[in-house]
Amino acid sequence: MLPTIEWKDGKVVMIDQRLLPHKEVYITCTEHEQVAAAIEQMAIRGAPAIGVAAAFGLALGISKLKSGYKIEDKFDALCRRLEKTRPTARNLFWALERMKAAFEANRLVPLENLKDVLIEEALAIEAEDIETCRRIGVWGKSLVRDGASILTHCNAGELATAGYGTALGVIRAAFEDGKKVHVWAGETRPLLQGARLTAWELRKLGIPFTLITDSMAGHLMRQGEISQVITGADRIAGNGDTANKIGTYGLAVLAKENGLPFYIAAPFSTVDLSLASGQEIPIEERSAEEVRRAGAYLLTLDGTPVRNPAFDVTPFKYITSIITENGIALPPYDKSLADLARLKKA
Repeated sequence: MLPTIEWKDGKVVMIDQRLLPHKEVYITCTEHEQVAAAIEQMAIRGAPAIGVAAAFGLALGISKLKSGYKIEDKFDALCRRLEKTRPTARNLFWALERMKAAFEANRLVPLENLKDVLIEEALAIEAEDIETCRRIGVWGKSLVRDGASILTHCNAGELATAGYGTALGVIRAAFEDGKKVHVWAGETRPLLQGARLTAWELRKLGIPFTLITDSMAGHLMRQGEISQVITGADRIAGNGDTANKIGTYGLAVLAKENGLPFYIAAPFSTVDLSLASGQEIPIEERSAEEVRRAGAYLLTLDGTPVRNPAFDVTPFKYITSIITENGIALPPYDKSLADLARLKKA
C-alpha cells in the first residue's frame, strides 16, 4: 500500500484521495494553509488521517517561522485555522491538543529546538496511529469468523489512517490470519468513498469483495448474504453514540432488524468522553455540489435544493461492541469506555 501521508524533507506529502482509484497522485504541501485546504477539500479524509494531517500542518507552520515573531500568537492562529477545517472528527482536535501540550511544555526553548519538538510530536502521532490500528486489528479479528461476509460503509482502511486501517484493519487482520472473508463494500454517496477507495484498497490487499449501492444493503441482509457489519467512526460520545459517515445509522437499524452484529472499530482518540451523548456531536454540512454532481457530471437540475450532512449518529443501542486498541467495549458503554480510558492512561 502507498503511504497515506508522511513528513518528508520538511514538507507534508499526501496521496490525493479525490483522484483515486484512477490516478495515484501525491500532493506536496510546503505551507500549513495547503494542509488545511487539503483537509477541507477531502484530498485527505478519515478521522485518524485528519488528526495526523493537522499535527503535521501545525508543525509545518511553526517550521516556517523566523526569529522575532510572536510565537504564541502564531501558534494560536495556526491552531484556530486547522480547527476550522472539519468539525465532526474528534481525532483532529485530539491531535491538536497533543501538539498544544508539547508547545506549552517547551515554549521557553529556542525557536529551532521548538520546531524540532513539534515535528517529533507530529511524527509520534503518526507512528502511534499505525500501531494503534494494528492493535485494533488484533482485538477485532476475534469477532470475524471464518467464512464471514462483512458489510462496510465509507472507507475505514489505510487511506483513512496513517496506516493499516480501523474497520478494514479488523478485516485485514482476520484475512492475514488465514480466515476466509468476503467484503460487501457500500458505495457511500455522495463522494463514493466505498466505490473509489475501499474497493481500491481491497483489490490491492487481495481481499475478495463486491461493490453494492447503499440501498442494496437491507435486501442482502434479509437474503442472508451479510453476516456482520463493521464501520469506523469519527466521534464517539461517552454513552457509545457514534458519529460516522452519513448512512451508517440506517445500516445499524437494518442490522438490528435482521439480527446481525454491528461493530464500530476506532482508536481511542476518536472517543470524546466530554460528551454525554451523540446529540452533542457537531455534524458537518458540506457543499450541495457534492450531491448535485458525480465528479464533473451534473446528476440533477442545476440549482436543485440539497441537504448534505456528512455524518449521522448511530445510537448506542444499535452497536454490538466498539473495538479499540485497548480492548473491546461492550454495553453499557458509559462504563466500559470509561474503564478503557483509565487503562489507556495507565
